[in-house]
Amino acid sequence: MWLDSYRSITKRQTGIFSGTKNANTSLDKGAGIGHHAIGSFSTMKTSIRKTSRDRRQEIEQTALDLAYIHTPQKVSTGMIAARLGLTQPAIYKHFSNKQDIWRAVGERLAGEIRNNISFGTKSQATPVSTLKQLVSAQLDLISQNPAMPELLLMRVEAGGSADCQVTIQSAIADFQRELEDNLHLGVKDKTFIETLNVQDAALLIMGVIQSSILRMIVRRDPGVLQKDGPRLLDLLLAGFVRKGEKA
Repeated sequence: MWLDSYRSITKRQTGIFSGTKNANTSLDKGAGIGHHAIGSFSTMKTSIRKTSRDRRQEIEQTALDLAYIHTPQKVSTGMIAARLGLTQPAIYKHFSNKQDIWRAVGERLAGEIRNNISFGTKSQATPVSTLKQLVSAQLDLISQNPAMPELLLMRVEAGGSADCQVTIQSAIADFQRELEDNLHLGVKDKTFIETLNVQDAALLIMGVIQSSILRMIVRRDPGVLQKDGPRLLDLLLAGFVRKGEKA
């Protein structure tokens, strides 16, 4: 009797395993669904893998984001790695150290400032419109990277942080010269008063940008840049124009 019971149990188990095998076989044959799903998943993983350039840019932006929250001095490669869900060795694959990251950040921000300058240089707009475009673009850049002013203000030693500051300051100097050139054009086409000192006028425009930045730092709100900056610039330019002209 026990032998009959054993045979019955064995038969049922064989049927179960056989059914599972048949089900798997059907899945494989069902338009290749099983293999197709695995293949798609593999392809998906490959497609979202970041290039070295993309990863570097992601690390740079994360360093900037953390710098605004914690100040640049307190940002570490460990914090950057944790924010991105990476290990520190993964960061070092792209940058030798934190100073190397700040150096790259400086080059990137300086490049964006010069891109804005280039746009202003090629513009066919009036000098007044070009001045407004230049300032608006600069305010946009800072609102998107609100740690930039703190990078310029932090105390640094020789190395990446110092290089970062020098690189950005050089681009800002170019930006100020572009303001002077457009102010000079405004004097030349008789939009601005003949006695306007373009160097002083450019300093005043830089003062509008800097005062807006200061309010942003105090309020911890990048939104004030585009809220207040253009309005204050309009007020300033109105004092430069000839009587009867509009800024």
